[in-house]
Amino acid sequence: MKIRFILILIFILSAKGYAQDLPESFSLEEAISYALEHNYSVINANRDIIDAQKQKWETIADGLPQVNGAVSYSNQLKQTISLIPAEFFGGEAGTFEPVIFSQPQQVSASATLTQQIFDGTYIVGVQATKTFLNYTANNKEKTDLEVRKAVVEAYGNVLLAQESITILEKNQATLAKNLFETNKIFENGLGEEESVEQLQITLSSVESQLKNAIRLKEITLQMLNLLIGKSIDSPTQLTENLDDLTLKQIDLNLLDSPLNMENNIDYKLANNLSEQRSLELKLAKSRALPTLNAYINYGSTSYSDSFNFLSGDPDWYDYSILGFDLNIPIFSSLKRSASTQRAKIALEKAKTQLTEAQEQIRLEWQRAKSDYTLAIEEYETAKNNLGLAERIENKNEVKYFEGLASSFELRQAQTQLYTAQQDYLQSMVTVINAKTALETIMNNKL
Repeated sequence: MKIRFILILIFILSAKGYAQDLPESFSLEEAISYALEHNYSVINANRDIIDAQKQKWETIADGLPQVNGAVSYSNQLKQTISLIPAEFFGGEAGTFEPVIFSQPQQVSASATLTQQIFDGTYIVGVQATKTFLNYTANNKEKTDLEVRKAVVEAYGNVLLAQESITILEKNQATLAKNLFETNKIFENGLGEEESVEQLQITLSSVESQLKNAIRLKEITLQMLNLLIGKSIDSPTQLTENLDDLTLKQIDLNLLDSPLNMENNIDYKLANNLSEQRSLELKLAKSRALPTLNAYINYGSTSYSDSFNFLSGDPDWYDYSILGFDLNIPIFSSLKRSASTQRAKIALEKAKTQLTEAQEQIRLEWQRAKSDYTLAIEEYETAKNNLGLAERIENKNEVKYFEGLASSFELRQAQTQLYTAQQDYLQSMVTVINAKTALETIMNNKL
């Protein structure tokens, strides 16, 4: 019983510890940090880096000493017969005697050491591993930037859904109250049925939007969980609200920050391509160089009429060989020349693509700054418009119940308010996303 109790206690503590390892509440930066460790694409990008490091060693190892062993066994079921002149044995001249020169069973064991002395393609290959590692690291960096951008958008969408629910619930409560009071006025014969119907139409529309917002909140939360690397059904709480997060994302100094082209990840990848093409040109040229390899072999062979090689009875005959292989390319019918020319063309194309990438990045930077400036301006406009729409709606509500405004005028004011509310919420999300897009281009966040 004591052992069973201890096992149960260990299981409970382990489960508790595991639960503590999975945080349920996140600020935006905490969500980003968590995603940069647990996002599925990030995990595989880290594996790509490890794979590239292994591939680098695989390339280097090709030029290091290689040792291979070989063991062979053969049993000649029908032995080869050779004919030799019979006169060697005192026979008649011009005739031949069949002779078997070896025993039917043979075992041979050998070990061979090979060493590459010079190979131009190997030298270029080793140089290429550095470029490949840089490419893999840059690809990981691009993945991190894309994940960060996606998490920011998903986080903002969850906050948008939450704020929409709060506003729609408030609107629903206000409309329900107005409908109740209007209905009482109509029942007492002091109002028109159209006023009740107008409010019922508006309330039904708001209730439909509220149901949709609740569904969207669940979906956007699942999307956020997927991006940060948690189960989509995990309970996740966001510790920031949309208003505060938007204010933190307004940074006018960012608009004055210069663009460092070498920080941009697309430039880094385009530069990687140019370096790769340059190495491919070196590789094409290196194929015209001679290659030199050395090898040394040591082995032993034994023969017997039956398989008794493990008993130690048959004799073993040792042999050893030292040699060099020199391969000198002489003439390839201009194949190597054509390959070199093609590599030159590919390099020139890569240089042109690099120049094009620089211009595209500058254009994207200017457009991202413009979008960010516009987002801030529209946020301020939407904020002011919301205040105006609230005051207009309040005035029309008072006028309506005082009999100075029609139900149609009230509904127009309410619709205008609801539109202003959604525009304000969307403007905040747009500010957050626009800043993230600008930071992604400048790559000054990671």
